[in-house]
Amino acid sequence: MKKETNIITEIPAEAIEKLARCLLPEIQKYFESEEGKREFEEWKLKNANQAVKAA
Repeated sequence: MKKETNIITEIPAEAIEKLARCLLPEIQKYFESEEGKREFEEWKLKNANQAVKAA
């Protein structure tokens, strides 16, 4: 059975999954923090403003 790879980078899917499993808890902690929540709200406002300008 051939191992699945990412065609663009040729990184084995298994390696990408292992990296994601290591990073996910840290990303979740950040977005649950006050700083993460504030930055996410700023990002949403910025994107909403850009959408209005584009329309």
